Formats: sequence, structure tokens, C-alpha cells
Amino acid sequence: MSIRVVVADDQDLVRTGLVMILGAQPDIEVVGEAADGLAALDLATRLRPDVLLVGIRMPGLDGIEVTRRLAGPDVTDPMAVVVITTFDLDEYVLGALRAGARGFLLKDAGPELLVQALHAAANGDALIAPNVTRRLLATFADQAPVVPVQPIDPLTEREEEVLALVARGRTNAEIATELFVGLSTVKTHVASLMTKLGVRNRVEIAMWAYDTRRMRAT
Repeated sequence: MSIRVVVADDQDLVRTGLVMILGAQPDIEVVGEAADGLAALDLATRLRPDVLLVGIRMPGLDGIEVTRRLAGPDVTDPMAVVVITTFDLDEYVLGALRAGARGFLLKDAGPELLVQALHAAANGDALIAPNVTRRLLATFADQAPVVPVQPIDPLTEREEEVLALVARGRTNAEIATELFVGLSTVKTHVASLMTKLGVRNRVEIAMWAYDTRRMRAT
């Protein structure tokens, strides 16, 4: 089954390029395009795509506000949103993650990483460009006040290991390989972490790890 995607970016050339890249994929279908934030919000609300790929700097509403309205903490049925931008700025990444984005990419990430991010988001996973993951989460940890949030139930030793690897930006497959366990086992641990930490996705798991100083950048 194809992944249904709406592409939103105010730069015609960029948007056209993204649509061409995604249109060449056999399992991705671009079902809509938008050139501003209000149009992106309207299209995504009406079409309910599997993933919204949205730029940050757009007229009307910026990509972070669009993300917040579609995937924020108060949204009952959050949409999978991947944010893409030219600008490698901490406040953009952190704003997007706080708003509920399941992925963050720079526009020079390349087609392969773009497609991976959309697949991850559609599958309930998350992907942040490797060149920004640890530095930006660490920057957030250094700037944000420590919130002494504790899990509902204590984490097991294995869950602590999975937590650390998720916080380092590892995918489920990479975690399975590193810990010598099956992929289904990793998914079970990630699901347990989300339940115990009261978060909705692996990006929020990583941010919790840094928020509480359980994880530091290396």
C-alpha cells in the first residue's frame, strides 16, 4: 500500500523537486501540494495523508505552527509530520520536535534519507537527520530546566539500554543489531517506554532522556 503524502513548501522549485523525488518512489503517492501554511493545514485536514512533509519558513503559518495544530500535545488524533528546512538552527529543530514532528531533515539530506524519514513517520517511528540529532538534543538539554519527571513504573535494565540508543538516534533495526535481539523485541521495549514515560513517539523518548539528564551527548 502506498504512503499518501502532502508536500508543503513556499519555494516552488523546492516543492517541485520534492514532488518529483517522491513521485518516483513506487510506494509513495503525493496527494496534494501547498505553498503556504494555511493551505497546508487545510489540505492535511481534508485529505488526512499518512505523512505531511512541511517546510518551516512559509507565509500564513510557519511549519512549526502547522505541526503543532496537526500533531501537538493537545491533538486527539495527531498526524505524522516531517519537517524539512534549509536552516540548521537549534530553535527550528527543537520547536518542531516540541510541536510533535516525527522527523526533521535538512533540504540537502538527499532522496534516500527523505524517503526513509517518510516511511518511518508513516510507520509510527521517527527519524531526525543524523547530522543534527545528538548536537541539537544536547543543546536543548543544556538550555532547558531539568524537570524531575519519573516513569510510571521503573525502567528495566533492557529498557534503559533501549532508551540510551533511541536517544542517540538509532533506528529499531540498528538497536536490534546492537543488542542482539529481534526487531519485534525492540518494538515491544519502545512501546513499553512510551507507556511508562507518558510520551507518544521515539522523538519524545529521546527528549525525555535529555530532559531528565538520563542521557548526555558524547
